[in-house]
Amino acid sequence: MLSRLGTFLYTHRRRVLFAAVIIAAVAGIFGAGVAKHLSPYGANDPATQSVQATNRYEQAAGRQIDAGIVALVTGVDVHTASGRARVSEVASSLRAQPDGAAVAGYDTTGDPAMVSRDQRSTYVVAYFKPLSDTRIKDDAQQIERQFAGQSDVKLGGQAIANAQANTQVSHDLAHAELLAFPLIFLLSLMFFRSLVAALLPPLLGGLAIVTTFFALRIVSNVVDLSVFALNLVTGLGLGLAIDYSLFMVSRYREETAKAGFGAPALQRTLATAGRTIMFSSITAASAIAALAIFPQRFLYSMGIAGAMVALLAATLALLVLPALLAVLGPRVNALAPKWLQRAADRDARPTESGAWYRLSQFVMRRPVRVAVLSAAFLIALGIPFTGIRFITVNASVLPPSASARQVNDALAQQFPPNRTTPLEVVVGAPAGSPQAAAFAARVRSLPGVSTVSVPRPAGPERALVDIAPLHPPLSQPTKQLVHDVRALHEPFYVGVAGQTAAYLDLESSLGAHLPAVLAVIVAATLIILFLFTGSVVLPIKAVVMNLLTLSAVFGILVLIFQDGHLQGLLGYTSQGALDAAQPIFLAAVAFGLATDYGVFLLSRIKEAHDGGASDRDAVAIGLERTGRIVTAAALLFAVAIGAFATSQLVFIKELGLGAALAVLIDASIVRALLVPSLMVLLGRWNWWAPAPLRRLHERIGLRETGTPAAPEPSRA
Repeated sequence: MLSRLGTFLYTHRRRVLFAAVIIAAVAGIFGAGVAKHLSPYGANDPATQSVQATNRYEQAAGRQIDAGIVALVTGVDVHTASGRARVSEVASSLRAQPDGAAVAGYDTTGDPAMVSRDQRSTYVVAYFKPLSDTRIKDDAQQIERQFAGQSDVKLGGQAIANAQANTQVSHDLAHAELLAFPLIFLLSLMFFRSLVAALLPPLLGGLAIVTTFFALRIVSNVVDLSVFALNLVTGLGLGLAIDYSLFMVSRYREETAKAGFGAPALQRTLATAGRTIMFSSITAASAIAALAIFPQRFLYSMGIAGAMVALLAATLALLVLPALLAVLGPRVNALAPKWLQRAADRDARPTESGAWYRLSQFVMRRPVRVAVLSAAFLIALGIPFTGIRFITVNASVLPPSASARQVNDALAQQFPPNRTTPLEVVVGAPAGSPQAAAFAARVRSLPGVSTVSVPRPAGPERALVDIAPLHPPLSQPTKQLVHDVRALHEPFYVGVAGQTAAYLDLESSLGAHLPAVLAVIVAATLIILFLFTGSVVLPIKAVVMNLLTLSAVFGILVLIFQDGHLQGLLGYTSQGALDAAQPIFLAAVAFGLATDYGVFLLSRIKEAHDGGASDRDAVAIGLERTGRIVTAAALLFAVAIGAFATSQLVFIKELGLGAALAVLIDASIVRALLVPSLMVLLGRWNWWAPAPLRRLHERIGLRETGTPAAPEPSRA
């Protein structure tokens, strides 16, 4: 199948490239503004109590339950006429917003908690109508522009924080691209051995990114997607394009060294490297797509976008890149210094010398020692993971220069605590009823309560009771208070919303959906690797190796972001925990990427084994032929996605650094040491499968590898 594709692409190479240019132009035009059509982070599960309580309130009251805007007015004394006039002016500006529903300040409530301890600041809160997140994001950005230049007013609140996070994501995206592309090009020149070949990964990556943006623009019309998916598309698209380009170009050079620059070389390249890329992309896409099981917008958006970019990058690598190689012919090696030309020639011809050959001999002479020490090192790195703590995303993740972060800090430090982050209890009784009053009185007696508001109307049949806790949001006493309120038994509906309740529901939702996600990831990996290798041992071993890699990555992230090491170097302030969604997201991405490199190595080992090499020789040949390629791909990928460690948002830093660590650990310790040593120890058992599964693989396994390669000489 893939050999025939190679023949087609060689025959119609210029037509294929012309079609690719047209598609890229269309995708670039219509996909460029995709960020404007995407929504903020999104960590809610519609099935949870906090979301359902919020929906009940908003349907009854006609406004959102949380304040979308908190306007901090500084340098005013609300007890003077001029101070009251300034606060009223700010409130009037907020009331004039067409999508606004309600505005409250000291001028209307007389609440002393809305005045700072030094009596020099106050705040005004504005509530939006229950509209879409995208609409409210646009409203918040309009309000920001309206108040720009008013130095005594700083804007915060959930809507402003979301809008500023979206803006920061776009800025970080451009900065990461600006930082990564030049460095990737220089490294590509070294690894691809020529200037022409070094241009292929950025070209393929750019095509993958713009086509995925265009696809997301279409999908966003029917599915509410998070803007943070664009970070993944950029990093993953560029990284996978590098991987696939490096593997394809390296194999193409090998085949042209044997058969010259013609159709047979392209056929053989697609039958071998193309097959590997196809299985690799399907495995990575399946692992990342499992995130779509989660109901949280951030996670399912990452699942959709990640799977799309993985498959599109592979499609381009299997269609556009071979056509381009066919057009270039020997010019793929052009514009290279003599020393790079000599290195490219060495890479294209099997050798029994060099660093990777010596490493293969070292591993095979002492496989037990290498396996035990490598596994012990990864386990040791993963020990801090046992003490992981979680937190949710809020305004504190924004950079200190963001007004939403400044307002959030001011409210925590200068005003009575937790008034803008209360437990919001939706009560199924009228606000003026004895039942609502009795419920409020009962809540006041609970431990951990600072103040309880009088029941406020939420339509004719419901009321809202705000509970200000004594302790900060997400603290253990406040979490317990949520449980205590939810444990109250009343003859009417009681639903608890608010930041802490939403976080508890997030934890519960993630835990409920996690087993299904893990089952899909593991099952997809086992099935696809079985179809690739015909073995049941190798897929199981791959899953175990991936788990070791993940535990090591999470252990390092705990040390860095939870315990606060490297704060000065990476430019962040530790929150004492990791974002609750990040480990799950990283697990899916890292699992897919680790399997990606595993497929690269196994493809050459299996090819040598199928060609007649002994088990030990097959491992040596595989490590020798893929060691440089996998290491180079991992370094380039780490640069591409690790550039997001420069983000001003701490959870984006976690994403970038975590993914980079996963590929580097996997390509070095796991693929270079642990996997080869275990394969030597297992010997012929590597290829074992029960007889029924062997027959199944013979019927449905894609075994095309072109003309079998001659076995390498014995390396014993």
